[in-house]
Amino acid sequence: MMKRVATEPSTASPAGNDKPRRARRTRMTGAERRQQLLEIGRTLFAEKGFEATSVEEIAAKAGVSKPVVYEHFGGKEGLYAVVVDREMRQLLDMVTSSLTAGHPRELCEQAAFALLDYIEEYTDGFRILVRDSPIPQSTGSFASLISDIATQVEDILGREFKNRGFDPKLAPLYAQALVGMVALTGQWWLDARKPEKAEVAAHLVNLAWHGLDGMEANPHLIGRRKS
Repeated sequence: MMKRVATEPSTASPAGNDKPRRARRTRMTGAERRQQLLEIGRTLFAEKGFEATSVEEIAAKAGVSKPVVYEHFGGKEGLYAVVVDREMRQLLDMVTSSLTAGHPRELCEQAAFALLDYIEEYTDGFRILVRDSPIPQSTGSFASLISDIATQVEDILGREFKNRGFDPKLAPLYAQALVGMVALTGQWWLDARKPEKAEVAAHLVNLAWHGLDGMEANPHLIGRRKS
C-alpha cells in the first residue's frame, strides 16, 4: 500500500498558468496619495526647478496616471503653490517660536539659529523658496516671507530703540536690513556649509549686535552725495 505524501498548498495559478500570483498592492487613501504627491513634487521642484518638472514625471514617480495629479491639485501650478505655502509656514513658525529670550542679543541669536536650522533640516524647501516664483499671484515668495519675519523683529527693535533714545519709527527699516542680512548669508551657507552652523550664527550676531550697539542716533553721510 502506498503511503500518502503530505504536500504544501500550491501557489501556482489554475489552468496550467505557471506565473505566480502577484500580491495585491494596498490602495492609498486620498489623504495618503495627496501627501505622497506633495513629497514627490517637493523633491523634484528642489532638484530641477518648476519649469523642468513635468506632471508626467510627478505621476510616474508616484505610480499613478496624470489625471490623479490634476484631481488633487488641478495641475503642476497648484501642487507647486501648496508646496511653497507649506514651506513658508514651516520657516515662519520656526522663527516665531524661537523668539523666547528676554535679552535682545539672545533674540538675535535665536532668529539666526532658526533660519540656519531650517536650511539644515529642510534643505529642499529652502531651495524652492529662494527661487523666484514662476507663478503669477503665487501664494508667496521668499521676499514676502522675509518681510513677514522682519515684522516679527520690528516690535523687538522698536522697544530697544525706545529704551536707547532712538526713533522707534525706524525699527521696520532696521528689521528688514537685519533679516535680509541673515537670509542672504543663509543662501550662501546653503551650499557652502562652512563654517559650522553655530559659528555662522555667532558671526551674524557679532555684526548685527555690535552694529546696533555702536549706532548713531542721527547718522550722517561723509561723501559728497547727500540726496
